[in-house]
Amino acid sequence: MGCYSSKSSKKTPGCEDPMVLSGETLFTVSEVEALYELFKKISGSIIIDGLIHKEEFQLALFRNSTKQNLFADRIFDLFDVKRNGVIEFGEFVRSLGVFHPNAPEADKIAFAFRLYDLRCTGYIEHEELKEMVLALLNESNLTLSVDVVETIVDKTFSDADSKGDGRIDSEEWKEFVARNPALLKNMTLPYLKDITLAFPSFVVYSKAEDSEIVTETCKMASIAL
Repeated sequence: MGCYSSKSSKKTPGCEDPMVLSGETLFTVSEVEALYELFKKISGSIIIDGLIHKEEFQLALFRNSTKQNLFADRIFDLFDVKRNGVIEFGEFVRSLGVFHPNAPEADKIAFAFRLYDLRCTGYIEHEELKEMVLALLNESNLTLSVDVVETIVDKTFSDADSKGDGRIDSEEWKEFVARNPALLKNMTLPYLKDITLAFPSFVVYSKAEDSEIVTETCKMASIAL
């Protein structure tokens, strides 16, 4: 793979051996290498340093590096495991691994919980749920009245907050998802099961096609409430 060579100690910052990444995820070595081609396109769109910066992430999503969106910010933050303001290739692959069809359901549930836990307190609070619902509606170009949004949020929160303490913890979230399995529908990307077969001409995709793939990749965690 371009960023890693066993014959040289020099490699792109944040790059990891595809065999190691394959061993830690559900991707084969060839699939990891295919994902690297996509990663290169994103990481080199503004700053050529082998890392995905938030502006590049936003450019891949919206074809506009300055557009702000809470949903996009949350996905970026969850992919940025090291919390250093960039997404390294290893983080990119491991994070996408959660959306593999064969990934454990528990991992998908945990990722979705963290998506809504905006303030990283270990709980989803009413205002956090409302903020995320509004962001998802905006990202989908959907407009609902304030009353409808409040009704959606209140009903969802009431159903999930089984303890009635004004917040949703991880156990309540698991129980809520168990009662509403459709919530995890968008936590699975079928093409990740064998990305080299799904996209045989992966390395020669146009920028427009790359953008579509990235957009779908970053929309995958949106949860229909």
